[in-house]
Amino acid sequence: MLRPHTALLTAALTLALGVATSTADARASALPDPYPSTYQVIASPAVLIQGATVLTGTGERMDGADVLMVDGRIAGVGQNLSVPANTAVVDGRNKWVTPGIIDVHSHLGVYPSPGVRAHSDGNEMTAPVTAAVWAEHSVWPQDPGFNAARAGGITSLQILPGSANLIGGRGVTLKNVPAVSYQAMKFPGAPWGLKMACGENPKRVYGEKGGPATRMGNVAGYRAAFIEAAEYLKKNGGGNDSAKKKRGWGKPDEAESAGKQDLKLETLAGAINGDIRVHIHCYRADEMATMLDLADEFGFRIAAFHHGVEAYKIADKLAQSGTCAALWSDWWGFKLEAFDGIQENLALVDRQPGSCAILHSDSADDIQRLNQEAAKVMAHAQLAGIEIAPERAIQWLTANPAKSMGIADQTGTLETGKMADVVLWSGNPFSVYTKAEQVYIDGARVHDINDASRRATSDFMLGQPATTGGAL
Repeated sequence: MLRPHTALLTAALTLALGVATSTADARASALPDPYPSTYQVIASPAVLIQGATVLTGTGERMDGADVLMVDGRIAGVGQNLSVPANTAVVDGRNKWVTPGIIDVHSHLGVYPSPGVRAHSDGNEMTAPVTAAVWAEHSVWPQDPGFNAARAGGITSLQILPGSANLIGGRGVTLKNVPAVSYQAMKFPGAPWGLKMACGENPKRVYGEKGGPATRMGNVAGYRAAFIEAAEYLKKNGGGNDSAKKKRGWGKPDEAESAGKQDLKLETLAGAINGDIRVHIHCYRADEMATMLDLADEFGFRIAAFHHGVEAYKIADKLAQSGTCAALWSDWWGFKLEAFDGIQENLALVDRQPGSCAILHSDSADDIQRLNQEAAKVMAHAQLAGIEIAPERAIQWLTANPAKSMGIADQTGTLETGKMADVVLWSGNPFSVYTKAEQVYIDGARVHDINDASRRATSDFMLGQPATTGGAL
């Protein structure tokens, strides 16, 4: 439960930054949302960051360039921009500007700090398939990790259930702003994700609880769940063209009744229809290939495989299927299915034509320095003879995660009309010496390393020892 002064803290921050006058432009959702976003853009004057090295996230680097933010949107990137009156000018000389970093795999809020059992709300370990649960209903907005992540340049993030279950439930995309409720952080119009898990985790959790106890049991469990969902869709007259073709459907059977709403099957049906994007925790190449076949069997697409320490073995297959690979820089060997990881994994996936390589955290610590994790990938790639330019590497942290999460039309790149989610770095962001000096979300300066009034503090941390730059 939030403490009473949470509202006062958030109100004070809102007054400091300016009160929102309208909600962010919401896109129509194909699925009803009984818990809709109440996110509001924080009112802010126009801002011009001047004379910086700009990585746009589109693969372009611009030296000595300006970035203009007006009314919460990118109004221009380049030189000699037309600037509105009363624009705040920020000196960007000798500094770098990038889009805000997006983490596709986070458990902030559902496994918040401190990591005690009372806070453990990420895994509903009551059945192998818990597609009915939504991670957003476990999010604790006062998790100090959100502030620490913002200090590292994180402007949006997908919060997922844990990986204990075959199908763990829906994930939610948040804007990383201080708030009292998760709905006030909820990214307007962003599709839900569906968290699934391969391999050792479901076996370990359910092997002595009635199964599954083997990888073949895992696959049987996925298939049984999606067969149910397919029948649910058929009774409701739904299903995309691919699903209908795979299952041999014609018109719905008018003699059958759709029956009452089923939260589990509603989520799985949304995945089949493409309204909910499928994200799968999967390490081994052979299992990823099997999951691609499963998706083909039931007519859905996999947005991304997460962790994928053997993704380099099937980089071509991932590119052909349009499936992103959300990977670590160098995690490996902590369990047997992670044993065959290599430090060049992400770089090898990235160089495959048509690939979508992503660097993710799955960690309350690594989320604070994903830029440095990317630098590690660049360094290991260089040792292997693969040169990766900063303008390429930034896409692992911005454009590609946005693509996999279904929000690339709104954020992830510095292009005119997109959300002004921007980070001003003290230098090259792929240097261990560089810090995020200023972070903007929808054009509002929500973090400033040199201005304590622009660094939110969680109620949970009030009275605790002071921290530096918002980091834990």
